[in-house]
Amino acid sequence: MKRIASFEVDHTVLTEGMYLSRQDGDVTTWDVRFVRPNTPPFLEMPAVHTIEHLVATYVRNSAFADRIVYFGPMGCRTGFYFLTRDMTDAESLDLMREALTFTAAFEGDIPGVSAVECGNWLEHDLEKAKDYAASMVAVLNQKTAADMRYTKGEA
Repeated sequence: MKRIASFEVDHTVLTEGMYLSRQDGDVTTWDVRFVRPNTPPFLEMPAVHTIEHLVATYVRNSAFADRIVYFGPMGCRTGFYFLTRDMTDAESLDLMREALTFTAAFEGDIPGVSAVECGNWLEHDLEKAKDYAASMVAVLNQKTAADMRYTKGEA
């Protein structure tokens, strides 16, 4: 089988941040890396699940709602995939900063957390999700659209 694009990236040199993974027509896949690959501790699943609910809800209710394709976790537990349509790098980065700032400050009931709405509704950790989100906001606040490409050795 043909190797997929994400396996062509040298994961031994990646750092935290938001990076262009691939472009398929008008759909851009971003890697939102919270944790350096192969460097434990990895993201804990209850917090990952909560971030997924909060960020997905935020971005799908934003001014860019019709340009959001997907937001969900990486199986390696180092971050998330964020798929957008017809958005600039800067718009995507700004929206992710906003969504994670929202998550870091979130109070109240997590959206979509009931047996009717979610297949694993009991596995959430809001406090840990807020900690992860706040840490990632600090990382993204140091980044610009120019920083959103893997560097040589990474791609």
